[in-house]
Amino acid sequence: MLERVIRIFKKRKMLHIILFTIAGGIGGFLYWRFVGCNAGTCPIKSVWYYSTLYGLILGYLAGDLISGFFLKRKEAGSSEK
Repeated sequence: MLERVIRIFKKRKMLHIILFTIAGGIGGFLYWRFVGCNAGTCPIKSVWYYSTLYGLILGYLAGDLISGFFLKRKEAGSSEK
């Protein structure tokens, strides 16, 4: 099962970047909803769209980092053969 997931991630770089970006946006919204700042003094947590945007950016960066990891792993595996 894990090997199948890794194979899908290797083939479709943009797919998992998009999935991580969406997950980050949802996470940012949920963070605002359940943890957010009610007083309005917190710049990121005071409004839902700031925290959602922040989550989207973090999700994109995490997805790009992981895609780079899988690409390097794929290149290293193909050069060893």
